[in-house]
Amino acid sequence: MFTRNFNNLILNADSYKTSHWLQYPPHSEYMSSYVEARRGDYDVVFFGLQAFIKEYLQTPITLSNIDEAEAVISAHGLPFNRAGWQRMLDKHGGLLPVRIQAAPEGSIVPVSNVVCQIVNTDPEFYWLPSYLETSLLRAIWYPSTVASLSYYCKGVIQAALKKSADSTAGLPFKLHDFGARGASSMETVALGSLAHLVNFSGTDSMTALIAASRWYGMHSEMPAFSIPAAEHSTMTAWGREHERQAFANMLQQFGGEGHIVAVVSDSYDLWNAIDNIWGDALKQQVETMGGTLVIRPDSGDPAKVVREALERLAVKFGTTTNTKGYKVLPDYVRLIQGDGINPQSLGKILDTIMTAGFSADNVTFGMGGGLLQQVNRDTMSWAMKASAIKMDGAWKDIFKDPITSRSKRSKKGRLALIKDEHGHITTVKEDALANPNDNLLQDVFVDGQLLIDDSLTTIRQRTGW
Repeated sequence: MFTRNFNNLILNADSYKTSHWLQYPPHSEYMSSYVEARRGDYDVVFFGLQAFIKEYLQTPITLSNIDEAEAVISAHGLPFNRAGWQRMLDKHGGLLPVRIQAAPEGSIVPVSNVVCQIVNTDPEFYWLPSYLETSLLRAIWYPSTVASLSYYCKGVIQAALKKSADSTAGLPFKLHDFGARGASSMETVALGSLAHLVNFSGTDSMTALIAASRWYGMHSEMPAFSIPAAEHSTMTAWGREHERQAFANMLQQFGGEGHIVAVVSDSYDLWNAIDNIWGDALKQQVETMGGTLVIRPDSGDPAKVVREALERLAVKFGTTTNTKGYKVLPDYVRLIQGDGINPQSLGKILDTIMTAGFSADNVTFGMGGGLLQQVNRDTMSWAMKASAIKMDGAWKDIFKDPITSRSKRSKKGRLALIKDEHGHITTVKEDALANPNDNLLQDVFVDGQLLIDDSLTTIRQRTGW
């Protein structure tokens, strides 16, 4: 009876959706719903819709899908709209008769604005836009939230570099994705890590590279890079008494002109590693290998540890003072902090080291769970709500306005996204547009066809690369 097919779109919905086709008013013809982040600490970087459309919406519904959905849903205790799905197969070849409009991916939109809107294109399927809420909203909120958080972090790092460094050229590599092992699934990694690459060019999530090629046109161009790096097992396997040899092996194997190698250095005693191994026993090799050693602390209070590590490295390797008046280590030695990084700790670390006189140029960051996993739909209060219904040939605004929570008040009518006379992005009713071309929402998907196919490169450019 029960299917093992995760790719049946009819079953990619909340259970209660299966009964909603019977709940709409008589003579319903068209339903229009929109997606927005209702509030949050970050601007929205809209991303992920194209991946969802390519993966799930371009494949027609089949008779087998309908049969298997009927078996599951009926046994589950719910009514099944067999006639509706069969009609879609017979009339539209199983392709979804809907129109999806959206802001261009990579657009930076203030919260509380529409970023996506869906309406059916055939009045027989008034029930379809809301049926797709579960999958469509999920497809948007997660990658858009990660992209938004990553973009915010980019702004924090950029501000620190502008204040304390002579150049911001290294910004695309200042926040590395360490999140693959902590994510809830491989698809989470594909979407979340790819969303991070809208803003940065460093990742240890190889799944994101596949996703960039599969969904965003990066078939021959490499979208992100990594470097050889040690983990604790490769260091502790040598034993505590041979830690120097473990470090020396990293330089021997991966050092060289223009090369970068990262070595986790807190397996036993970070301060001994900096003062006596890197800064003494292996100092000459570090100075002369021709590349850059990136030392990685991985425990303790991040702000305190990074500051003290920089101070100890400055004693051993010296510093120069840049044009902004901040200390910079020699090019052959840097730090990467990848433990305990989130948007809040990132700013604290940068403030701490700059207060101590060090440039932000000395440090790179890695973010794992804080990037891919410590977000949810409520992080930016994402929602998809019906805002208009057409009955008997006339559109009517619909909305919710709960007296117990004004923050959950929804928008009314068919919507548009525009730049106002001051250049601010705002949401208006579609029928209030003086010029339809002013609408930033573009047709992305209509009746089974993807109309816009952007590359990751194009999307990056929209964010200001």
